[in-house]
Amino acid sequence: MESLAAEHAKELFGARHAYVQPHSGIDANLVAFWAVLGARVEVPFLEKTGVRQINDLTDADWAELRQAFGNQRMLGMSLDAGGHLTHGFRPNISGKMFDQRSYGTDPATGLIDYEALRAQAREFKPLIIVAGYSAYPRLVNFRIMREIADEVGATLMVDMAHFAGLVAGKVLTGDFDPVPHAQIVTTTTHKSLRGPRGGMVLCDDSLKDQVDRGCPMVLGGPLPHVMAAKAVALAEARQESFRDYAQRIVDNSRALAEGLMRRGATLVTGGTDNHLNLIDVASSYGLTGRQAEAALLESGIVTNRNAIPADPNGAWYTSGIRIGTPALTTRGLGTAEMDEVAGLIDRVLTTTEAGTTKSGAPSKAQHVLDAKIADEISHRATDLVAGFPLYPEIDLG
Repeated sequence: MESLAAEHAKELFGARHAYVQPHSGIDANLVAFWAVLGARVEVPFLEKTGVRQINDLTDADWAELRQAFGNQRMLGMSLDAGGHLTHGFRPNISGKMFDQRSYGTDPATGLIDYEALRAQAREFKPLIIVAGYSAYPRLVNFRIMREIADEVGATLMVDMAHFAGLVAGKVLTGDFDPVPHAQIVTTTTHKSLRGPRGGMVLCDDSLKDQVDRGCPMVLGGPLPHVMAAKAVALAEARQESFRDYAQRIVDNSRALAEGLMRRGATLVTGGTDNHLNLIDVASSYGLTGRQAEAALLESGIVTNRNAIPADPNGAWYTSGIRIGTPALTTRGLGTAEMDEVAGLIDRVLTTTEAGTTKSGAPSKAQHVLDAKIADEISHRATDLVAGFPLYPEIDLG
């Protein structure tokens, strides 16, 4: 079953090698990090010391290798620009493994400034450059990213967990498909790929032996039932119907963006090219992300607060709300429904006010929303999705 899932992954993404054991996205990233460390730090050290495996190292040599592992550098996208905790940030284990610096986006456009990134890479000289995002509503040019990595002697790793379905569905091709450009690519198998919760690593031939050491290097025992589900999901993703689904994700995302902006909302980067929208609720509605998230949830609309570039409210309260379209697209909602969703979101946020603390001071957490409006929107949201049941052939009445 593992081999079948791996073959589906290789065919689907055009990858030289696939490893489907990781249990999650962070597991996949850890396998990738240690594969690069193994190939670029451990193997040369063993060759230098003239031994075949680490168990043959002297205590002094082992101490030197361990120190070398901990002295490597990583360059990844900053959290407020749309990056991810597992890309070298201190609260995550990746930040404890690497000396990390972040690249951001252009303050005026919100887009990646590749020349600024190039200059930063030349100065920092990282072992790994991580591309990929969890909250960047535009496309990344992976050809340029690979050029920068090659120029400074770095390995290019791409975490495509959030947009893997768009790659599988051939919506992202050429310079915007990471697989032909990166030495190693990680992903989850849920999110836009629409499979079971789990992870996966794709790589070229230079890293496959190290990647296949994921267990016991990082992972515990394999989960065959999850790998079976991955095989099913990857087989489904090879069908023409999945390409249609992937394209509709982006069509719906753009329709949602247009609906929000037409009603006066400010979106980070001024729109979207992929599956997500990032609303600047601070400038649009005078709310923090935490207030907006809570008001929308109270109204039957599930979103999540998210930082925006140079966020004045920080990473906890935030100034943004992140919204994706894969789930609604799977339900069958189209561009007309996305405009109505935009209207529901806007109605909630325009009628929500920032609350106060018990002492009467302005609060970044509390909000005030008329319960009648919340109930009205919640009922409409429920009716809207009820028209698009997941399993119409099943009568739950």
